[in-house]
Amino acid sequence: MSKYTIANYSAAVLALALALPALATERSRIIATGGVSTIEGTAGGGIVPMALLSGYGAREESGGAAFASMAQTPDYELSVLGASWSWRNRVELSVADQTLQHDTLSAALGVSDTSIRQSVVGLKVRLAGDILYTAMPQVSASVQYKKNHDFFIPAAAGAIADSDTDYNITATKVLLGGFFGYNLLLNGSARYTRANQGGLVGFGGDLNRSREWQAELSAGVFYNTHWLAGVEYREKPDNLSFAREDDWQTAFIAWFPNKHISAVAAWVDLGEVATLPDQDGWYVSLQGSF
Repeated sequence: MSKYTIANYSAAVLALALALPALATERSRIIATGGVSTIEGTAGGGIVPMALLSGYGAREESGGAAFASMAQTPDYELSVLGASWSWRNRVELSVADQTLQHDTLSAALGVSDTSIRQSVVGLKVRLAGDILYTAMPQVSASVQYKKNHDFFIPAAAGAIADSDTDYNITATKVLLGGFFGYNLLLNGSARYTRANQGGLVGFGGDLNRSREWQAELSAGVFYNTHWLAGVEYREKPDNLSFAREDDWQTAFIAWFPNKHISAVAAWVDLGEVATLPDQDGWYVSLQGSF
């Protein structure tokens, strides 16, 4: 997907977000409690999901979000478009379309394919708790079905499947005044997966064919109701002898000017990706919510 298309879509998301106050009834949940959209479409941070559900719909309401994201490292560019919808703050459905541009890797391998596209469809259910109003954390369970549409390079790398399903159990809590008087966000998720680079390099491999549990963590501090600064860490499986797979990490700033728009800027460190080392760079995301 071209940068031109991403720019146009981002402009459409912004226009939608600005129009939402006139088009939609104000939902009941507090600002920022819908989070932002992960690169896989579900509500959370950038690379780590959270137990919260997208949008601002409460018990008798629905809500949702649409987003556009982009990550750039020295040798890769990831573009993501997606949307999610939640019902009564209980169930969330999400979709995301990812395109990874990998010109450097293609040149090194001497192949003509320069991009990999993957679709992700997710279902999340809030099981118990609330991020603000209960002593226990909000706990959710989710599944994500992933389909890789360009399997030539993943297959050459040793991946054994072009589609698979991830399973997550996630707990999230905001501790009011929990960090020197500022509100503290804590989040932990366990993912049962065999996805290589999140599925962009297929699933399973010659070193491991089975799913394994991987830890995903994030934390942040609210400077006020509109600004959140934090970090994320995502553990990765190591299934391919072709290339080791490093864990991902980010440091981010998120801005919530109102309930209808949010923006994220982050530094990302992906380590080595498909034999190319030192893949650190930037990430930006724009989301419209209701």
